[in-house]
Amino acid sequence: MDNNINKKPRVVIIGGGFAGLQVAKNLKNTPVEILMLDKHNYHTFQPLLYQVAVGALPADSIAFPIRRIFTFQDNFNFNMANVLKINPDSNTLDTNIGPIHYDYLVVATGSNTNFLGNDQIAHFAMPMKNVPEALNMRVLVLQNLEKALVTRDEEEREALMTFVVVGGGPTGVELSGALAEMRRLILSKDYRYLKEQHMSVYLIESKERLLAAMSEKASTVAKEYLINDKVTVYNGVRVQSYDGSTLTINNGEVIKTHNVFWAAGVKGEFPEGLENATIARGTRIQTDEINRVTGYQNIFAIGDTSAIISEEFPNGHPGVAPVAIQQGQQLAKNLLRIIKEEPTVPFKYHDKGTLATVGRNKALADIGKLKLTGFIAWILWGFVHIMSLAGFSNKAAVFMEWVINYLTKNSDNRLILRPFNTETRKVDPDH
Repeated sequence: MDNNINKKPRVVIIGGGFAGLQVAKNLKNTPVEILMLDKHNYHTFQPLLYQVAVGALPADSIAFPIRRIFTFQDNFNFNMANVLKINPDSNTLDTNIGPIHYDYLVVATGSNTNFLGNDQIAHFAMPMKNVPEALNMRVLVLQNLEKALVTRDEEEREALMTFVVVGGGPTGVELSGALAEMRRLILSKDYRYLKEQHMSVYLIESKERLLAAMSEKASTVAKEYLINDKVTVYNGVRVQSYDGSTLTINNGEVIKTHNVFWAAGVKGEFPEGLENATIARGTRIQTDEINRVTGYQNIFAIGDTSAIISEEFPNGHPGVAPVAIQQGQQLAKNLLRIIKEEPTVPFKYHDKGTLATVGRNKALADIGKLKLTGFIAWILWGFVHIMSLAGFSNKAAVFMEWVINYLTKNSDNRLILRPFNTETRKVDPDH
């Protein structure tokens, strides 16, 4: 129900990701009313979703209740809702909980998996953009290992134990490394009749090098780490088809597998209604230099769903958490300037560096001219990720999980609590 009784300018934020949270936090103790809408009642720390998918972390350690984040912020309210349509002419939103009015609208809905228009791959490949999808991936891995343990069909066992990751960005590299580590440290402990050599891990990337957004050194070292962990890496090729059991690459390679994990691309996701907006590459809403949507005066888009087109960033800024965080911080300041009728300040991204890990003691860090690899980069990667988590309890939980996992070379999160139907690609309703 819409209760705008304070008569202060209302800022409605769609999305509780990195960008949306920063707008709300930076409007604390200001003369505005904030209403955040999200289809989930929690914030997800997406960079660690892959660790949920391989059973290294419990799901609730990377998710944190949105209301709890803002417990002491009096001008903040939250509703769990699906936004169906934006109505710019009336400054309202159509939602599943009724119409909602806004004075200023911030679209921070993030991105979703981009299957590049291939419906067959979209049905059979596993995405990993949210907690339920990461849990589905975890269950699929564990179920297929259980099946491999009992099948007498050698070809079927090989397909069940072949894992293909598509996409050589940070998510794909980190997931491939985690699967290789699982094969090396966990497989024979949990499944005594399955041996390391029975499990295959592939990484497929269409670009000529992995981690294309990082330095040449980081790309080279990442590939070396993966190859040393017996991951088969294909560069400069694309997946043509996947029907649930056979994956075909455009170099003629055919891989029999029941496990294809898609990390090859994302696209912006936002409600309908912005008819005057310009949609840029990657289904991102084009905005001006202060993240105001082209064609509208009081609607803004930030994070993965937006694109500020410039000579430096012809396709918009990279879809990474630091960009979303900085855009949210800057937009909050500009909203106050707009309300006070003061000049706004254009957004400028300050790249503080890029981090990626390939497994235990192996990571890569590009920090300006400083290029780090190995154990030091891995420690830095872990520190930055822990400090970026929402809530002290999540920081403590992840730190303790990592310490235990590191010392024992094991984890306790390999539970099949919600069976996954491999035909419908959904959680089995009978359980």
